[in-house]
Amino acid sequence: MADMLTTPLAAWHEAHGAKMAPFAGWWMPIQYEGILAEHRHTRTQASVFDICHMGEFTVKGKGAKDALLHAFSHSLATLKEGRCRYGFILNEEGGVLDDCIVYNMGEDDYFIVVNAACIDRDFKTLCERMPAGVACQDLSSQIGKIDLQGPKSCEVLERFLGQNLHDLGYFAFRETAWNGRRLLVSRTGYTGELGYELYIEAASAQALWEALLEDERVKPAGLGARDTLRMEAGLPLYGDELDEKHTPVEAGMGRMMKNECDYVGKKGLEQVREVLLGLELEGRRAARHGRMLGIEDGFLTKLALSVIEGSKDGYPDLEERREFITKVISQEEEKFSRLIDSGLEILAQLTGAAKEAGKTELTGQDAFKLYDTYGFPLDLTKEILAESSMTV
Repeated sequence: MADMLTTPLAAWHEAHGAKMAPFAGWWMPIQYEGILAEHRHTRTQASVFDICHMGEFTVKGKGAKDALLHAFSHSLATLKEGRCRYGFILNEEGGVLDDCIVYNMGEDDYFIVVNAACIDRDFKTLCERMPAGVACQDLSSQIGKIDLQGPKSCEVLERFLGQNLHDLGYFAFRETAWNGRRLLVSRTGYTGELGYELYIEAASAQALWEALLEDERVKPAGLGARDTLRMEAGLPLYGDELDEKHTPVEAGMGRMMKNECDYVGKKGLEQVREVLLGLELEGRRAARHGRMLGIEDGFLTKLALSVIEGSKDGYPDLEERREFITKVISQEEEKFSRLIDSGLEILAQLTGAAKEAGKTELTGQDAFKLYDTYGFPLDLTKEILAESSMTV
């Protein structure tokens, strides 16, 4: 924890029983009451999220607009003052360095919000792509960011600020003041719910947080619920659905690529090598990174992939899917065999422990350790047990 970065609200979180954990180098609240409870509350009432770890930059000066048009994928040509737009920072091959939101504060004056894990690299990339005369400033340590999300958020914020917010459209923002401090109110958020992102000086973040919580409709929520909410809404997360090796088109975000300028990485979007697929799992058990998923009815029995090869337009037909999956299964046979061997070794250890305990056969609880403790998929666990000829 000593080497972790903290937000201005870290002490408040700990004092109020939040479960804390490392996230992108930061010591952040994962949950308070519980992820599911916070998820439901956000969908029915309003929740506040500490997002002070995210980065904020300013880009100002003559030519800033034209420079950003070529530096980022955002279509800023049609972005009016008082509006903001979601888009991407790409590498030369079209891979995603980060996703971010650009705010038009005025003529050649922009405010950019980026992900916490990418702050240093994003700022370096931004500076390298800006011409002389355009000034870039990293304000990340000076700004606090609190998200108010949920169907009651408009009512809560209107009463809180004493202002009408019904005329503030989606991806629009307004500069106002609270408690004598400058406050930027943005009609944005990453939960798929009605909501606002609030930017204030870092020193005033806790006071704003506590004041919002005085409304009985508002509760604190952690990053756990924020992740389930964005996933439920089909919103990508950098480091999961978005990364340097895949383009926004491959990640299903091709509809966002409307910038007609020749921006960095644009040519790389022409080739679609893979397509991101969403999978819905039965039951309460969550899929973990790196685990294999079994799909029944013969289509794919040993391996389910998050991406598949696609045609040029990004929409592979059924035959292409079958050919690709057949190829992948063939390539994975050796790995699968090694997994079974590893499972048999673990099973032998479990069997030895069972014999020492005076058992004559493994119980279902013993066998379940392969599935639960060691992370083997259920269908693979069954195959290992069948291979071992053990009675369960």
